[in-house]
This record gives sequence, C-alpha cells and structure tokens, in this order.
Amino acid sequence: MSGEPTRVSAYTWYVVAVLTLANVSSYADRQILTLLVGPIRRDLVISDTQMSLLLGASFALFYTVLGFPIARLADRYSRRGIIAAGVTVWSVMTGLCGIARNYTQLLLARIGVGVGEAALSPPAYSMIADYFPREKLGSAIGTYSMGIYLGVGLAQIIGGAVVAIVGVEGAWSLPLVGEVRPWQVVFFAVGLPGLLIAALMATVREPPRRGAPDAPSMPVSEILTFFRTHVRTFGAHHLGAALIALCNYGMGSWLPTFFVRTHGWSVSQAGYLLGVANLTAGIAGVVLAGRLADRMQQRGVTDAKLRVCLYASLGLLVCDVVTPLMPTGFGAAVWIFPLSFFASAPFGVAAAAVQELVPDRMRAQASALYLFVVSIIGLTLGPTVVALATDYLFRNDAALRYSLALVSGVGLVLAAIILSRGLAPYRKTLAQVSSASS
Repeated sequence: MSGEPTRVSAYTWYVVAVLTLANVSSYADRQILTLLVGPIRRDLVISDTQMSLLLGASFALFYTVLGFPIARLADRYSRRGIIAAGVTVWSVMTGLCGIARNYTQLLLARIGVGVGEAALSPPAYSMIADYFPREKLGSAIGTYSMGIYLGVGLAQIIGGAVVAIVGVEGAWSLPLVGEVRPWQVVFFAVGLPGLLIAALMATVREPPRRGAPDAPSMPVSEILTFFRTHVRTFGAHHLGAALIALCNYGMGSWLPTFFVRTHGWSVSQAGYLLGVANLTAGIAGVVLAGRLADRMQQRGVTDAKLRVCLYASLGLLVCDVVTPLMPTGFGAAVWIFPLSFFASAPFGVAAAAVQELVPDRMRAQASALYLFVVSIIGLTLGPTVVALATDYLFRNDAALRYSLALVSGVGLVLAAIILSRGLAPYRKTLAQVSSASS
C-alpha cells in the first residue's frame, strides 16, 4: 500500500498500549453487569429476557448505529480526540448506572455507555493501521484486542471481590449519592477510573494518514459500490465473525449465572474463575492468533486472517457444547480455559482483516460496518436468544445449561460453514485491493 509505514518504534507500541487500556475500560464497563444478574433481577423484579436487554440490546443498538457517523468523522478529523471524548462519556454513564433507581433509568444509562463506546474501535483500528505495516498488523490489533479479555477478566475478578465485600442485599449510604443498593457500588468501582484513561489520550499523537493524507474520505456512494462489488468476501467475513460473537456474548453473559444456578457456586467464585480464564487463556488466544496469522501471511498464505477465524470457530464449537453439559462444576471449570482461548482467538485477526481488505480512505468506516454487523447479531441477539430459550423453550431457569449448548452448537456450525465459503473470495478481494494501492 502506498505510504505504508516500514518501521515499528517503541512509541508506536506505546500508542497501542494506551488504546488497549481504553479497550480494557470499555469491556470492563460493559461486562460487569454479567456478575450482577441475580441481585438486579431481585431488586428490580425483572425476568431473564428483560435482563438480557440490559446485557445486550440496550447497549448494542446505539453502539452500532452511532458507529457510522463517528467513523466518518474519524476518517477526516482527529481520531485521538474522538476516542478521548468517547472514553469520558462511557465512564460517566457507567457511574450513572450506580445511581439508577429503577429498570428504566438503568436501561437509559446502559444506552449511554453504548453511545460512548461507539467512539473507540473504528478510530483505534484506523490509527493502528497507520502506525504499523501490514505484516505486523495482526500482532498489533491482536494486542489491542487483548484489552477485551483484560477488561472482561478484571471486571469479573474485581466485580466478584466487590460483590463479596459489599454483599448483594441491603443498602449502602454514600456521600453525595445517598442510598444505593450494594450491586450499584460495583459500577463506581469499574466506571470512574476510565476518566484517567481519557486524560492519557493527550499523550498520543495523531499519526499521518496513508496514501494522500489530505484527501477527503470516500463518498458514501463509492463505499457502497465497493462493498457491493465484494459482497461475498465481506458477507462471509462479517457474518461468520458475527455468529461467533453471538455465541461468545450468549455464553459470556450467562456463564456466571450458569455456575450459580447449575452448580451452586457463589457469584464471587464464578467471577474469579471466569476472570482468571480471561486473563490467561483469553489473552493468550487473541495474541497468539494474531502472531499465527502474521507468520502464515509471511509464508504466502494470503487468507491467513480468515483461515485463523475458521480454525478458532471449530475449536470453540467443541468447548461451547461440552462446557455447560459437564456433570460437575469442577469439570465445567476445567473446560472454561480452552473455551476462553478459542473464544478470543478470532477477534484480533478479524478486525485486522478489515484493515487490509479496504482502501485507506475508508478504513474507519469499514470498521464501523464490521462492528455494526458483529454487534447487532452478536451482542444484541446473543444474550437474548439464550434467555428466550430458557424462558420459552425449556421454561425452566435450571435449564440454562441446555440453552447455552443449543445456541452455541447451532451458531458455530453455521459460522464454520460460512467462513470456509469465504476463503476464495477473500483472496480475490485482497489481491485487487493490494494491486490498486501499489
């Protein structure tokens, strides 16, 4: 690609580190709710299906829709400024979850979290792609994506510890805030530190854009034409990743509750287990997958990034079906570690694939479209499909384990089929884009 960077300095990795911290905060803020299903349902008197709207749809709809206009701004204006503003918004809105008095207020605060987080990944992916050459992009975006599993893991461990300390019943009285339920204290613990990360964005320099730096972003009509021309490539990539995300969000949203309902664990025990798994196997999966894809590509496997996604979906299929059906809590806990590895593996390389498949002037907008598809299908539907299966198919809270196995089994078989059908179109699109940019 013209204007592609050839040298990776210590500063470029510092930029990735700061963006990764922002990603940690993002996922900690959105994930913490999964540990609080029981006390929130009890205090607000809501069903699993209503809870699933807090876990997924309330956040995802605004997160995805606002991603498009924000991404268009990111292809023209300061990406670091957009990210700093987004971190500030989602941190404040997470704090507001801590003072919500009823279901509607909590729902609106979760929408606000989604609004803020829409400003992170499209500009972050674009910045990283401007700092790194293509042969290092999988590792760089894999490192950034490591923030997902750091954030989820820390939220689960810290959230579990806070729940154990403050308990899940009764009420607390806090200065300036007044009386709050104990589960609301957890939102303050994970949300407000994000304001420090917003300030840290001031130390990040906006990188020069590749190609013609002063060229305007591509007109929407040209972007739509590009995607129509390569619909088989992007359809397979986006839909395959979205189905994996559906299974991940469904499993991740309900695993703490699964351990509580099925095996009699405490919320804190489930949080510690899942947190450790995400901080070890989850991080290993996303980082090693990025490095594997880079090495495969250096050896001439041009569809390496999509191929790694395919391999991960097959490994995840086994883990997602076996884990909830294990007869003991210990057996399920052992399977959580390979599950976390394969669940994380696709998402650094899937995001990196978008950056190499599109012209430079539409990278942030292409990322927004990718995140839209993945979030609408994965984040919006994942938690809710599992809840609907539990509430209306099995009609028994104790059948959550079967809902998890069923949804993941069907979703991951479809994902593997779709990804395998996308390998040849992927190679063709990549060759055309590379030729046009050289």
